[in-house]
Amino acid sequence: MIPYPAIDPIIFSVGPLAVRWYGLMYVIGFAAAWWLARRRAARPDSSWQATEVDDLIFFSAIGVILGGRLGWILFYGGEQVLADPVASIRIWEGGMSFHGGLIGVLLAVLIFARQRARRFPDVLDFLAPLPGLGILAGRIGNFINGELWGKPTEAPWAFIVDPAPLYPVQRLEAERLCERFGVDPCVLHVHASQLYEGLLEGLLLFIVLWLFTRKPRPRLAPSGLFLILYGVCRFIVEFVRVPDENRGYLLFDWVTMGQLLSLPMIVVGAILLAWAYRQQQASGNYGAKQLATAS
Repeated sequence: MIPYPAIDPIIFSVGPLAVRWYGLMYVIGFAAAWWLARRRAARPDSSWQATEVDDLIFFSAIGVILGGRLGWILFYGGEQVLADPVASIRIWEGGMSFHGGLIGVLLAVLIFARQRARRFPDVLDFLAPLPGLGILAGRIGNFINGELWGKPTEAPWAFIVDPAPLYPVQRLEAERLCERFGVDPCVLHVHASQLYEGLLEGLLLFIVLWLFTRKPRPRLAPSGLFLILYGVCRFIVEFVRVPDENRGYLLFDWVTMGQLLSLPMIVVGAILLAWAYRQQQASGNYGAKQLATAS
């Protein structure tokens, strides 16, 4: 088994201002998305301009942050916010919902597409391969924070989490899990579900979609594939991830909120992918010479 490293969630602080790994991971994610989008826009067959990319990433970042936080409050943290309203703004402690962020991005992209006279589906397809590295970075941030652990296990790749040497936020979460699972003395052996998610929903999703979108695809095919891949990966990891204590299992003693939110993604993604290849509509993300080559 692997000892969990006690990494301070705070990189450095100046007076009351603290720079945290969790926040830095979001910056890394947005920077990676911007760089990748600029690379795609620079291709000779692309219909995108560099300035459009800058605005798109800005709109998407706002959608991720606002949607992710509001989604967490709605899907997971409503009771906590009611008991402590200030918790709604303590984003540095974690508490972001991917599904809420996705909704936020959809709304932000809709506004962007209308302003720039672009087709909404084309903008979604252009974005589809970009979030993967950011998701990976965000899950590493969860790992450093010591949150979203998986279930107890004796697997050789499990992490040993001893609260004693940990920092306060990490220690508190570990002690909560020990109490929840009746572990005494409190030394956990758990799945690193944060890293599983980072590798599957993040790195794997990025590699597949980046390769898939290297050549023109029918309109909405990249978006459909994104929804399927993320939904399937999240649904699988939820089997070993500990559900939020205030939610628990919602159906059949094994279905979690994450699975309920991911299932529609899989269904909608499959419909979009099938529709895309049936209709064979050319994407507006490519120049005139490329429009006839979508396949």
